[in-house]
Amino acid sequence: LNFYIGCNNIILNSGRPPPCLSAVRTKTSSPKNFTDYSSLSLIYRPRVPALFNFARDLLDFWEEKEKAGKKSSQPAFWWVNDDNEEIRWSFEELGFHSRKLANVLTEECGLVRGDRVFLVLPRVPEWWLVNIACLRTGTVLIPGTSQLTARDVLHRLQVSEAKCVITDESMAPLLEAVSPQCPALTTKLLLSSKGRPGWGDLTALIRSASADHVCVDTRSDEPMTIFFTSGTTGSPKMTQHSHCSYGLGLTVNGRCVFTFIRIPTLSSFPISTFCTAPTAYRMLVQEDPSRFQFQALEHCLSAGEPINPEVMSKWRELTGLDIYEGYGQTETVLIAGTFKGMEIRPGSFGKASPAYDVQVVDEEGNIVPQGTEGNLAIRVKPHKPFSLFTEYTGEPEKTAECYCGDFYLTGDRGVMDRDGYLWFVGRADDVILSAGYRIGPFEVENALIEHDAVAESAVVSSPDPVRGEVVKAFVVLTPEYRSKEQSGLIRELQTHVKKVTAPYKYPRKIEFVDQLPKTVSGKIRRVELRKKEWEQS
Repeated sequence: LNFYIGCNNIILNSGRPPPCLSAVRTKTSSPKNFTDYSSLSLIYRPRVPALFNFARDLLDFWEEKEKAGKKSSQPAFWWVNDDNEEIRWSFEELGFHSRKLANVLTEECGLVRGDRVFLVLPRVPEWWLVNIACLRTGTVLIPGTSQLTARDVLHRLQVSEAKCVITDESMAPLLEAVSPQCPALTTKLLLSSKGRPGWGDLTALIRSASADHVCVDTRSDEPMTIFFTSGTTGSPKMTQHSHCSYGLGLTVNGRCVFTFIRIPTLSSFPISTFCTAPTAYRMLVQEDPSRFQFQALEHCLSAGEPINPEVMSKWRELTGLDIYEGYGQTETVLIAGTFKGMEIRPGSFGKASPAYDVQVVDEEGNIVPQGTEGNLAIRVKPHKPFSLFTEYTGEPEKTAECYCGDFYLTGDRGVMDRDGYLWFVGRADDVILSAGYRIGPFEVENALIEHDAVAESAVVSSPDPVRGEVVKAFVVLTPEYRSKEQSGLIRELQTHVKKVTAPYKYPRKIEFVDQLPKTVSGKIRRVELRKKEWEQS
């Protein structure tokens, strides 16, 4: 089973639990369905049919297998909450519940193919059922988070023209307050044991709905989901994915997922693969080593933002396992990664995914020599990869800005070495220009975290009258250093960075903070820190 902290994927099982392993051991993850990196491109030959629907073509396929007596020993869906309550569903049970909810969407809510559904729920079983029900009905899912403000929700409902919203009682008052300003919104469904005027009772509606439903024949290029993704300026954009770009495109990431948000689960369940954001690893390596009794764990991955080599080293000391890094975006699924069987080069996120031809290009879209910094890009001509997003819905000019020559520009800066490994420098707008020097925030953060005082840090540009801008580090201290005298500690950290990396890269400004602003997926919001820094100048 694979374990993803905060993952948004459907939980599917396709194998037996691995044999128990000792708690701390040195182990190299070996490929199971390919031999090495070069063989990946040979086996990755996805066929994109004219019609595709994940619910019909995969979930229903495995349901029929079960009905024919080929049921797996493991469930299709396995969910655990904070009270250790479990729900296990077979593919047949998953199909039964999701068809009932599909009928709720079409019969009770009056939704038709192409209508948009705004979903704001914690990761309860109904969250996945709504995902599958939207697939079955051809409605377009728009996931949201409970951390959204009223302004965020209003913007999403208005620009998406969502016709249905599904949430729980924690978010119902906020949605209720903004709904009068959303004329397209016709139905509100509530997941709660308490009724609320003007809201449909989701649980009761599912219970009474028919379990007979015929899945729609969606085209492969038909809209499946819309993610609101934030840039450095302007309002969040609607990133649209199709039934093939997500339904098929995500197969290069992985297929079997167990989701939860507490580390004891890794010790209690037969989980062999663990994937989470670097933030979680940074926190975990500061924990008591006795907690790391992961009997079945074989393979660890990190994604969301670059992971510091120092954290990778500490994790290996604690668990005997390496961390394999991946790189992708909302728009792209997996772009590159350190795949099983590859040499791990700390600081690099590996080589291009077999789904993409990844290159480093200049501002005109020309490929730069290996070892030269440039824009990380994906080739889209003569053929656009099917796993790339469709568009920023309603914003053709923003969509066009992503392309240059034969390439889609990720907005990230990086370097490719002579062996094809890719190295992250920073977001194009995160790179610091100080007195003629170009400084990537990640290399400064890597240097800082090697010091025992630093739990995590974020590096941004700060205005300076002489140099134009300088490096500033926001630092979260480890517990044993929080009572230290700050001015002396600042000098100590600055000296440390000068010794670890080029002296001109050291942070001339350091501010100690209790926590760093992050996205719901754990990415550090450097843009927020940078904006605050420049607005105060």
